[in-house]
Amino acid sequence: MLQNSGGLIVNISFWSAQKFVGNTLYGIAKAATDKMTFDMATELADKDINVISLCPGLVRTEKVMLAAAMMDMSNSESPRFIGRTIAALSKNRELASELNGKVCVAADLAH
Repeated sequence: MLQNSGGLIVNISFWSAQKFVGNTLYGIAKAATDKMTFDMATELADKDINVISLCPGLVRTEKVMLAAAMMDMSNSESPRFIGRTIAALSKNRELASELNGKVCVAADLAH
């Protein structure tokens, strides 16, 4: 990225960084991801590298689908949705710059 004059780094987070969801270590890891995003964005801003922490909703991964019978999947997201969100961010450098260092919800960005 340094040689190609900029780019985008997307870290995957989750709202458990701000709210307890039953697993302390997972929440700590996601909070650390958000802090890392902010610090990386600060350090890399002068190199035109944007860093965003992206929070997907409930994603229909293989593991989630194994437990899907016990969950409401009506508002879930596909892994492709998250990929398309990241691809759109990578093409819109102005938006990525505006969101640099922030925690973003994938569904909000899609709107």
